[in-house]
Amino acid sequence: MNLHKELKAHGQQVLVLQGGGALGAYQVGVYEALHEAGVEPDWVIGTSIGAINAAIIAGNAKDDRMDRLGEFWRRVEHGHIFDEGLPTSIASFFRNFTTIVGGLPTFFTPNPAAFGSVYATLGAERAGYYSVDPLRETLSDLIDFDRVNRCEMRLTVGASAVTTSEMHYFDSRDMPLALDHVMASGALPPAFPAVRIDGELYWDGGILSNTPVEVVFDDNPRRDSMVYAVHIWNSHGAEPETIWDVMNRQKDVQYASRAGTHIRRQRQLHKLRHVITELTAQLPDDRRKDPAVAQLTAYGCPTRMHVLRLLAPALAGEDHSKDIDFSPSGIRARRAAGYADTMRTLEAAPWRGEFDPLEGFVLHETIGGHMVEPTCG
Repeated sequence: MNLHKELKAHGQQVLVLQGGGALGAYQVGVYEALHEAGVEPDWVIGTSIGAINAAIIAGNAKDDRMDRLGEFWRRVEHGHIFDEGLPTSIASFFRNFTTIVGGLPTFFTPNPAAFGSVYATLGAERAGYYSVDPLRETLSDLIDFDRVNRCEMRLTVGASAVTTSEMHYFDSRDMPLALDHVMASGALPPAFPAVRIDGELYWDGGILSNTPVEVVFDDNPRRDSMVYAVHIWNSHGAEPETIWDVMNRQKDVQYASRAGTHIRRQRQLHKLRHVITELTAQLPDDRRKDPAVAQLTAYGCPTRMHVLRLLAPALAGEDHSKDIDFSPSGIRARRAAGYADTMRTLEAAPWRGEFDPLEGFVLHETIGGHMVEPTCG
């Protein structure tokens, strides 16, 4: 049995992508490894940069996906001049300075009115330090929304409702998606302005849930699944000893987005559903047919999810500005790491073996492609 058939035997293939700016290059390497192995997602879910990568994957034919992903990341490369001949710390300073002052030409450009005064009345859809019109143009070239809305591959992107503080997931299974939905998912304030959809303003989904795995866990109907959850913020890290360290670790903790809590809760719920299913099987037929009993036993569910939690390792020399490091070398390093880590994980094949039949949620956790004991079990 080839790898594709082996994995499909475990159910739908789901790729879940965190938000994280330039760190999203790691996700390109993850998808590249899956693509080479013949594993194509049935469903791809993303927030922020994860939504952009997800939409490019879902919005192109299988043979074009890697080219389009590569093209997006080539267009947003920045700071080439600082990649050559300067020490890393100095190159990082100048690259970040030019990004903050001048933006990224194919991604975002400064909004002079916003920089003039924080009290300037800009309007809800322009209240951001930068305009993302260049990103809108870039993505218009790279995503076919007619293909997205044929739902050959299901696409879900997360955004935060500005006025209600509610997480909202836009899903191609349930509604037609457009570029505004992807733009809303990446509208991180105060840098980027909110996006209005059907009269409601939305910001970046990462504000409320930067790791949108709950979409899979709460889907209805539930299905057997192989879930590749790609975490680009370091959920594991050393104790910070300097303010510089604190700034870096604070971002990691914030944008890891309580993923461990979600997973613990879901493991408990899935086990309870399996317990209910097993208890139901012990009942006589006449008891199972009783409407009141049937209503209770409906809470059982025999589905199983294997979750491959791919944790990106910290790269040498990275700091709190890593999410705006769109340098060619940074993008190459993260993409290469994502590819190598995923290849190691696929070779390890952690989904093989015997598992407790009461476990409806089986977690396999890797850091840098190396299996580790799950910390959220």
